[in-house]
Amino acid sequence: MDHLSLGTLGQHLQRLRQEQGLSLSQLAAAAGIAKSNLSRLEQGNGNPTLDTIWRLAVQLNVPFGTLVAPIAVPLGEDGVQVRLIDQGKDRPQVDVYWMRCAPHTSRHAEAHTPGAQETLTLISGTLEAGSEDATRVLRAGDTIAFAADRPHLYRTHEDWATLLVTIVYAEGGTP
Repeated sequence: MDHLSLGTLGQHLQRLRQEQGLSLSQLAAAAGIAKSNLSRLEQGNGNPTLDTIWRLAVQLNVPFGTLVAPIAVPLGEDGVQVRLIDQGKDRPQVDVYWMRCAPHTSRHAEAHTPGAQETLTLISGTLEAGSEDATRVLRAGDTIAFAADRPHLYRTHEDWATLLVTIVYAEGGTP
């Protein structure tokens, strides 16, 4: 992530944390990260992983998209790039992402907020995806839906995979 995007994320994260009356120590402990790492992130430094950003969003009780909405560049790590396309303004909250996974990539995603549902539509390539105990192989044009409030998996084999990800948060699962 570039310096400008890190700064934007840090300022937005700090504002969300302060709006909820949480100290650095409280949010860091709840998200399972070091207070010093959270402090650096809020200052626009560091290199947060996608999992760290997800954990912070869950602990702030906001959709991932709300936390990353001000960032225009794709977020990425270890062969995975993610970009928020749009965020609904109605209830339930709906976020839509573009995602691209490099060949031979395995991404284990942490559980989202309670009741969250995820739908993937594969645009190109081949992808194995779903809850960790029930994955399915998708080919271009295939769609799968699963409960995203449990750990889940995205895995590519020989090809790049490009997909659309829609997350519907349960009423009460987000503010």
